[in-house]
Order: sequence, then C-alpha cells, then structure tokens
Amino acid sequence: MLRGKELILATRPYAAEVRSQSWLHTISTLFLLIATLAATLFVPYIFIKLVCSLLLGLLMVRMFIIYHDYQHHAILNKSRLAAIIMPIYGAYVLAPQSIWKRSHDHHHKHNSKLFTSSIGSYLILTKNKFASMSKSERRAYLLSRNPIVILFGYIIIFMVGMCLGSFVSNPRKHYDSLLALLAHFVISFAVIWFLGWPAWIFAILIPFLVSSALGAYLFYAQHNFPGVVFSDNGEWCYEKAAMESSSFMDLSRVMHWFTGNIGYHHIHHLNSRIPFYRLPEVMRNIPELQDVKRTSLSIKDVIACLRLKVWDQDTNQMVGV
Repeated sequence: MLRGKELILATRPYAAEVRSQSWLHTISTLFLLIATLAATLFVPYIFIKLVCSLLLGLLMVRMFIIYHDYQHHAILNKSRLAAIIMPIYGAYVLAPQSIWKRSHDHHHKHNSKLFTSSIGSYLILTKNKFASMSKSERRAYLLSRNPIVILFGYIIIFMVGMCLGSFVSNPRKHYDSLLALLAHFVISFAVIWFLGWPAWIFAILIPFLVSSALGAYLFYAQHNFPGVVFSDNGEWCYEKAAMESSSFMDLSRVMHWFTGNIGYHHIHHLNSRIPFYRLPEVMRNIPELQDVKRTSLSIKDVIACLRLKVWDQDTNQMVGV
C-alpha cells in the first residue's frame, strides 16, 4: 500500500506533458469555442443558437481547465505562443492571470486548513465560531455559500469578486483585473450596439452564466462534500489534504471531457504538475487513488453538498446550521 510521500512519488512519472497532445487539446478546444461563438452570432435559427450557446458555456469550462493547467506549469511551459493565448483567455473569462494564479497557488498550499484556506476557496467556519458571531455576520457567511451565489457566479464571483475585488485590494498588482472587466463591458456594449440584444444573450450572457455556475459549483463540491476533512493548521498534512479533502467527481465521459478531467481532483491536488489529460491514466494505474471520496452532479449529491455549512470540531465533519 502506497501512503504519504510514497503516493506522491508514484505520481511523478505522470507529471510530464506530451507537448503535441497539449497543443492538440488547446487548439481543438479553441477552434470549437470560436466556432460555437460564431454560430451564436450568425446562425439564424433560435434553437441552434441556444444549443450552441450552451455548448459554448461548456467549452469555456474546458478551456479554463487548460488555462488552469498552464498556470500550474503542467502544460505548454515556456511556450511563447501559450504565453500570449493564456492571459488573453484568462481575461476573457474574467479570471485574470495575476489574481487567479496568486489565489489558486495559495489554495493548493493551504487546502483544507481551517484558518488559512479561504483565499482562493470558499470560507469555512467552525460551528463554535459561527455560533459566536452576530446575526449579520452569520447571514453574510451563509450568503457566501448560498446556491444563488454559485448560480450567478458570473456576476458575484467573477465580475465582483475576481475582478473588481482584486483590483480594489491592490490596484498596482491587479491592474489586469480592471482591464479584463472594462474589456468585457466594451465587448458587451459593442455586441448589443452592432448585433442587438439577442446576440448578446446567446453569445455572452448564457455562456458566461453556464460556465461560471458550473465552474463555481465544481470548485465548491471538490472541497465541500460529505466526508470531507478539515484540519487545524498545525495538524495539516499535504497528502492527507489531497486524499481526504478533495473529492473525485464521478461524471460521464462526456462531462469529464467538458470539465477537463478536473473531477479527478484528489490526484490534481496530490500532484498539480500532472497534465489534465493524464489524470484518468494515473487513477487507473495506481490502485490507492481509486479508494477515494466521491460526489457527482446528481441532484441528490448536489443537495448533499450544498447543505454543508460549518465544520463541527466535536464530530469532525461538515454539518448544516
């Protein structure tokens, strides 16, 4: 049985990209994304526009995972072309490179720590801390974990939190957040002005609502699920956090493709240098990675995850309030 650091070492041979595959996944995804975007703008049939609009939202999630892997230096490292493409895509989806990389790197270093894990992740409070707060503080905390926030992540998480919030906190460091937000508004205005409101709805509103909501929920459920473990900072262990505090999202092959295999989240946290297209291979070849806590996008599992609000230190589990 592989445990602890031995398990990490067993994943290292897979932390090597196949550059041709990285480019194939990147170029094909960008091609499909641009094609569906064009269809939402120029195909005259409403039903086809709607289908392409929904597909565009899903493709934005897939391309985001490719962007995410690039930020981890798992793929296309030191590529001059990727160094142009990826920051542009990050700005396009309102996750500019400066704030996304800083917050996400922090998340990986502090995943499941009770008192330092909130940067780049959903805030977790203990049951006792929650009980000691004022009513307004409790409402604000519960609102941050409300399904409405996830559903409208396009506005709340990405526009306000990721872009506006980061710029206000440090304008010099996160000036690209303001540029991304301004560019988004300019593009939206141009689409409405030249092509009309329906074009904006199909090309921007629906895809961004779909991609942001799905992305926000995936990120939530990967670390807020029945059986998740949180630790005091002094008791925290990297391997344990990866295996016990990160879920495997049990999806269909189609949804694994659209979500860039990010559902293999325990493996990703164990070794973030593994390219997304190799994660299923790792799970197949290392039996210890198959015995993991699972969730899915079924209604039952979604409700079970969303009911979890605070960490009960007496029972060592997430509970509702």
